[in-house]
Amino acid sequence: MGYSLAVRRGDNVLIEITDAPDEFAVELMRAVRAAGARPFIEVRHSRLNREVLHQADKQTAALIRDTELARIKKMQAYVAVRGANNITENSDVPPDRLALYMRITRPVLDWRVRKTRWCVLRWPTPSMAQSAGMSTEAFENFFFDVCTLDYRRMAQAVKPLHKRMLRADRVRITGPGTDLTFSIKGIGAVPCVGLRNLPDGEVYSCPVKNSVNGVIQFNTPTIYAGTRFENIRLEFKSGKIIKATCNDTPRLNRILDTDAGARYIGEFSLGLNPRILKPMCDILFDEKIAGSLHLTPGRAYDECDNGNRSAIHWDMVLIQRQEYGGGEIWFDNELIRKDGLFVPRDLQGLNPENLR
Repeated sequence: MGYSLAVRRGDNVLIEITDAPDEFAVELMRAVRAAGARPFIEVRHSRLNREVLHQADKQTAALIRDTELARIKKMQAYVAVRGANNITENSDVPPDRLALYMRITRPVLDWRVRKTRWCVLRWPTPSMAQSAGMSTEAFENFFFDVCTLDYRRMAQAVKPLHKRMLRADRVRITGPGTDLTFSIKGIGAVPCVGLRNLPDGEVYSCPVKNSVNGVIQFNTPTIYAGTRFENIRLEFKSGKIIKATCNDTPRLNRILDTDAGARYIGEFSLGLNPRILKPMCDILFDEKIAGSLHLTPGRAYDECDNGNRSAIHWDMVLIQRQEYGGGEIWFDNELIRKDGLFVPRDLQGLNPENLR
């Protein structure tokens, strides 16, 4: 409460709980009250959320938007605790229905991100443990270990990388099946160090919208709207995805055809959490994997805005550590990271052995 949300006396704090224990919600409410603020609770269940998506027409989605927008406008802080009893619960929601709902209710998310102090975290469930290939107990231990990393220390360590990304122009990414170039000149960069997400550990920017050219082959599975995608390969020309393939190419392309902005990139980020080393099909973890990067078809963030707008924002992860095939990242013809390890002396403090 004190670090991520900076809860203040008199704040209204919305606590949104999905598939997580009541006991944790109670503790959060008590912590909010102890800070002199007022907690408000919303309890959700993923199976009920699925039913909402199935039945949501334009009128229903608009009513949900209006009621939730009225509430979030009265909040100063927001925390979401998101478990998942079934990580593929939304796999049979038609993509067009999901796109409609996301497009109409987008103002709620925009207000929350822009106007409140917010933090989103997972809750360890057996479903998530299964996806990660771990026992429930081992995953719970892993989860709390990752979430309790010294993020204040990380905030200091990322400063040199943040400065480099602020002044960088040309980026080149190479690796197996990958040779991609783009510019981030003038876009900006944001370090993520436990203030908005738990777990955390990345520095993100965004390509100049029309500057992306080449091909990238992702080696990390991803779940979007309840469907698992593997071996996604994207080919770009002048910023636009002109060819996209994977294990379910038709569904991938239906999502990328949601709107005009879905085939352009809205984020480029380097992952650097030293305690997250392998994918588990949960993007809040996977995008922070040490030695990884992610590229995101869809909407750009306000803080690093290339002007792209879309109903989707889909982080796709490429791990470049040696055991995953290796790879390189270059800024303006300087080698920044090789096989997942930062090369310049001022960035070596971000390598896992120095950040754990």
